[in-house]
Amino acid sequence: MNIVFVEPGFPSNQRRFVLALAAVGANVIGVGESEEWHLDDELRDAMLGYYKVSNVTNQRELTDAVQYIQSKMWVDKLEATVEAHTMPAAQVREKTGIPGTSVHATWLCRDKPSMKEALRKVGVPTAASTAADHASEIWDFAAEVGYPLILKPRAGAGAQGTTRVDNDTELAHAITVFGAEGATSIAVEEFVEGHEGFYDTICHDNEVVHDWTTHYYPNVLEAMRTRWISPQFIATNRMSDSDFYDEVAELGHRVIEAFDIGTSATHMEWFYGPKGLRFSEIGCRPPGVGCWDLYTAGNDVDVYREWAHVMTHGTKEREMSRAYSAGLVALRPDRDGVITGYSGIEEVMGRYGQWVIDTHFPHVGHLTQAVEAGYMANAYVRLKHPDYDVLRGMLDDVGRTIHVYGG
Repeated sequence: MNIVFVEPGFPSNQRRFVLALAAVGANVIGVGESEEWHLDDELRDAMLGYYKVSNVTNQRELTDAVQYIQSKMWVDKLEATVEAHTMPAAQVREKTGIPGTSVHATWLCRDKPSMKEALRKVGVPTAASTAADHASEIWDFAAEVGYPLILKPRAGAGAQGTTRVDNDTELAHAITVFGAEGATSIAVEEFVEGHEGFYDTICHDNEVVHDWTTHYYPNVLEAMRTRWISPQFIATNRMSDSDFYDEVAELGHRVIEAFDIGTSATHMEWFYGPKGLRFSEIGCRPPGVGCWDLYTAGNDVDVYREWAHVMTHGTKEREMSRAYSAGLVALRPDRDGVITGYSGIEEVMGRYGQWVIDTHFPHVGHLTQAVEAGYMANAYVRLKHPDYDVLRGMLDDVGRTIHVYGG
């Protein structure tokens, strides 16, 4: 099978998709923005060919690249695994006759108000929402639905650019900020109270081949706004032990089918609270922040290879073992500037060394990143354990014990 893969060189984990495709027998042709000689030898050797463009999100350039490749060989698939690349890839697939997730499905995954409206039509429970092109529309929605509200870019990924407002004063300020940033259209949503998590899949022809459920502690907005918190997310190995996880999976399956995702990785966010389970959003691509590394460690299976096997052969190669829960705890510097030191690392490694997947501690003198930059922006530790509750306690302890100093 000949598979065109969009942007094999950046970000750094993109190479893992290419290496996995090659390992299961696919012929991979890369299209990317780097000069070919910038790519490492292993990555170049894994590809049958490489086509450089100046911008992979430029539909015309990507179309020209794919049509050139089609003039040399049959192209079976065109794959993109980065949120910003999914729409141009879908557009080029439709223009060049390559099967895959459609422009319409990709648009629904990118445009939050349209996504939620489509889901409400098929009975999937989700928050009230609207697309606002003018401030008056936001004020009208606030008057109808009430506070709190969530404002975010219509095509934003995850919590990027997301703001919660609790009153008229905060809403007026948020509207001013979005306007100053040049936003012409934003998504406005009812705030849904409850615990937050995500449900990830690899699916083939709308059927789930592999899936995982992960919990946030605390919810993302709080985690990305509060420096002293060492936030976590934990992939559970209890998916077969609870009706709740069956409900999450059933909701995810309905969303995949309703949007006709087809064959793709997916990433879905959910809330569970007083109003029950509520769907938040879906991306037709793998999750970020190293989630597949956790799933790999927790299941004794290379998840990148499993994705490649489904994309290439239409079937799974191995079952998930569910042997371990696996999680990450983010460790923030006490102030921004540069890293000046650490404490507690040896203590933690002495207690939990056998369960450590990996760690990341930027060197002293390294520039810090802002709290809102995300879970892997500064230091972090990733752990696994057969017991979910024990793992959560371990991650709590790591967050209390290790201190990152900035100055």
